[in-house]
Amino acid sequence: MKTPNPRREFLLKSATLAGAGLVYNPFSSLAQPRQRAWTVGQIIDAFVAEVPNAPFAQTVDTIKVGSRDTVVTGVVTTMFTTMEIIHRAIELKANLIIPHEPTFFSGQDETDYLQEDPVFRAKYDLMEKHGITLWRNHDYVHRMQDDGVRIGVVGDLGWDAYYVPKSPILNLPKTRLRDLINHIKSRLGVPAMRYVGDLDQHCSKVLLLPGAVGGRMQITRIMEHRPDVLVCGESNEWETPEYVRVANEIGMKLSMIEIGHSASEEGGSEFVKNWLIEHMPGLPVHHIPSGNSLQVF
Repeated sequence: MKTPNPRREFLLKSATLAGAGLVYNPFSSLAQPRQRAWTVGQIIDAFVAEVPNAPFAQTVDTIKVGSRDTVVTGVVTTMFTTMEIIHRAIELKANLIIPHEPTFFSGQDETDYLQEDPVFRAKYDLMEKHGITLWRNHDYVHRMQDDGVRIGVVGDLGWDAYYVPKSPILNLPKTRLRDLINHIKSRLGVPAMRYVGDLDQHCSKVLLLPGAVGGRMQITRIMEHRPDVLVCGESNEWETPEYVRVANEIGMKLSMIEIGHSASEEGGSEFVKNWLIEHMPGLPVHHIPSGNSLQVF
């Protein structure tokens, strides 16, 4: 009986595995660096460190459920934390949800008046039961060196080639308003959107203001930049839409496209996902669009 030759057996096994397109390394488990464990607080602090003049004394970007000390097993980014989003996070074993907008139905997420409400309790208790921490990221992503939400939306719209960093103005190839609307609907998956203006107007200079920055801000930016069209998330009907209507009535060529708040900023949550993947390698991160609660009939 031959005495086994460990070196020969190792080489033969390596050759066999190599031929199968595999690499055999008995020390591979030792050679691989351990994946870093991140806490919620470390992730928040790393993101905030990217923002000029942060942290802010006044901000809505606080932990709404859970703890800074939670060790993160996975992250879900989204616009709105719906019940469906929470269930998806549980399925993905992700215990950190980062929404852009409020979770508890008001800008400041006030919950004092909701404590006995079954809708609030269903949402809050489900996250607490499964050890989920929720940190809102609204102010910080908007106030990075360049607005992360705008960067994400520009990418979703396929307008990167026309984007000037830190500018809300994009000079697109000339197109009719109707075709611009159809492009946005197609790229963002929006079934319908509201507009003011002439569908046959030719547009090139676009003022992009995602979300709801307020009528005064929208009108001020129109006055400053004199665009062909304002593309925004939403506006009160008595503010910018009326301004644009009167502009048309006095002969100005100005249009307005209202995408809807959620779709107009969803790209920002995808931006946060990509940022996390880049800065926290190995951490499972998922972006799940929450969609719009308002449907079109």
